[in-house]
Amino acid sequence: MRLWSLDFPRNDNKKTFMENTNDPWVLMRIFIGESDKAAHGKFNGKPLWEALLNDFRERGLAGCTVIRAIAGFGASAKARNILSEYLSSDLPIVMEVVDRESKIRAVMPDLEEMIGGGMVTLEKVDVMMYRPSTA
Repeated sequence: MRLWSLDFPRNDNKKTFMENTNDPWVLMRIFIGESDKAAHGKFNGKPLWEALLNDFRERGLAGCTVIRAIAGFGASAKARNILSEYLSSDLPIVMEVVDRESKIRAVMPDLEEMIGGGMVTLEKVDVMMYRPSTA
């Protein structure tokens, strides 16, 4: 089903917006802590969210947003919230990354190496528009 069509070229200047219906758009969410560091590779020791953001940009993924939460807990069941002075530098971080499923799955082996603890989810999404601002 073709909902929207634009002739805007992707980062690689070869694909257009709704080309390749056999490779659906996917949203990957990464749940980590603000104080987490990249465990391996060229970003070793850098803040994990920053390392992942830079890696995704270098790979030409369609988009990534880093969200700093005010509270949360994960697999360790350790509550993190903005009210605790001790934990205020380790608030939850959620990264949302959107691209074609093939490109998202291609980064998964590297995520396995870079992320020490956290959670990664994938879900198919309907992208209705993807273009740079004209301003």
